[in-house]
Amino acid sequence: MLLSMLKPDDLCEIVEILGDGEIRQRLLDIGFLPGRVVEIIRFAPLGDPIEVEILGTSVSLRGNEAALIKVRPLRGKRMRRRRKRWL
Repeated sequence: MLLSMLKPDDLCEIVEILGDGEIRQRLLDIGFLPGRVVEIIRFAPLGDPIEVEILGTSVSLRGNEAALIKVRPLRGKRMRRRRKRWL
């Protein structure tokens, strides 16, 4: 399954980073490594980009970048804490 196929609040574990070149290296540099847990936060209104949380950091990925990340869905509690709203 690919990261781009999941829905908001889904948890998954990275299995493999597909592709090659600069995009693959950028994903690896950001921390998208096999074994890491990722949570889908939300999609933009038109479906691109996708906001995900990895290692406590929110990252926005384009749809074509998310389609390069092969994942395994996880069942369990959400990692993300509710963000405080500032008025």
